[in-house]
Amino acid sequence: QVQLVESGGDSVQVGGSLGLSCVASGAIYVTSSRCMGWFRQAPGREREKVAIIERNGSTVYADSVNGRFTISRDNAKNTVYLQMNSLKPEDTAMYYCAAGRAYARGDCSAYWGQGTQVTVSS
Repeated sequence: QVQLVESGGDSVQVGGSLGLSCVASGAIYVTSSRCMGWFRQAPGREREKVAIIERNGSTVYADSVNGRFTISRDNAKNTVYLQMNSLKPEDTAMYYCAAGRAYARGDCSAYWGQGTQVTVSS
């Protein structure tokens, strides 16, 4: 069973920056063997994909964050990061780290972290 623990959520002013971390455990080479991603959900809203990093390192971003957010990973540390810049009030949400099944295709959300809150104040 893969376990994911997010950290780094905080309250920040509009235009500020924040970095989130997701430490994965429970298997060997977790982050290098599967798709990893960041999702977010605001109260009353559906959960949405924010950023995805595939096994081969390719990345995909939601249009709403493209150019402002960057997903990266450190496989030696089994950690995935989300660097968020130029934050907007609409970025306020609970951010979740997710992982797919090992070596699976089209799977980035088989496992979930507990979430970390990001609040952007104007």
